[in-house]
Amino acid sequence: MTEKEQHHASNIQVLKGLEAVRKRPAMYIGDVSTRGLHHLVYEAVDNSIDEALAGHCDSIQVNLNKDGSITVKDNGRGIPVNTHPQNSESALEIVMNGFCTAGGKIRTKNPTKSPAVHTVREFPLSTLSSEWMWAEVSRDGKVYRQEYERGVPITDVKVTGKRKTSGTKICFLPDKEIFKKIKFSFSLLSERLRELAFLNQNIKITIRDDNTEKEEVFHYKGGLISFIDYLDQNRTSLLRRPLYFSDEKENIPVEIAISYTDSYSENIYSYVNNINTIEGGSHLIGFKTALTRTLNNFATRNKLLKANENSLTGEDVREGLTAVVSVKHPVPSIEGQTKTKLGNRPQSSRYRSPVHRQ
Repeated sequence: MTEKEQHHASNIQVLKGLEAVRKRPAMYIGDVSTRGLHHLVYEAVDNSIDEALAGHCDSIQVNLNKDGSITVKDNGRGIPVNTHPQNSESALEIVMNGFCTAGGKIRTKNPTKSPAVHTVREFPLSTLSSEWMWAEVSRDGKVYRQEYERGVPITDVKVTGKRKTSGTKICFLPDKEIFKKIKFSFSLLSERLRELAFLNQNIKITIRDDNTEKEEVFHYKGGLISFIDYLDQNRTSLLRRPLYFSDEKENIPVEIAISYTDSYSENIYSYVNNINTIEGGSHLIGFKTALTRTLNNFATRNKLLKANENSLTGEDVREGLTAVVSVKHPVPSIEGQTKTKLGNRPQSSRYRSPVHRQ
């Protein structure tokens, strides 16, 4: 056989750690265009949201700096900085650089309070950062700082000052070798941050652009009810206020808000752990099935259907519907790296099998 025809172990390229992320960045952030660029910010913000869900954070700030970098700050507990028991590295350094390659996560005693279970999102963030990236942690009365270049620490974790408050601040500049165009969109980031504020009531999220001095503050105590009002602001609602339901089953908290308008179309938004599951999944199908069954049972019980009329179809009950379905799942089965479809099957036989979204 010629060398071209040979197929053996030497032909296989092995990528390890940082090299693997930098070689195939789209596997971790979706793509290397505008979407992937902004995904880096979302990953950093989502870790702050995890702290908020665990009850340790109520303020998140995002800043678009004049040099093109991004700063994300929260008032959570701060990433641990002490030495990890399995090696001699600081927990901060492990989180920012090496944890993801080993599938690491920060364990929590109550995973339902922090559905993402603190999966380490900063790993691709630090790996794809460019000239510099730094993390500043305030905890235990001290301020700790470490700097990185393309995922590699260039300083040790050092104490740089004192501070009574706690929290984590991350600042990074995307890598020009990875992204073709580095320009953050204030409106695009604002859309996502507003969404997170709706899904997590009582959390205050601020975004500021130092280049234009534009600033937005998102804080919605009404949660999903405020979300529905926002979605229907240009439609005529048929209800005085949206209906809101919340419950927890098998350690899975669920929130649902619905309303009806005079529109002919349906507008349903589903989320799992704050991720917009645009392809739907079991949670969305469960909602649609339950809504159709409930309204049919109500109509039959109150004799609202004529004897010769068939049951209401799903299209019937969803006409003019605006709904938000939010599930906080401790162990979600998500299809694909972009996390746009929930694949979990219900453990109880009382639920019906899911099919694809609308």
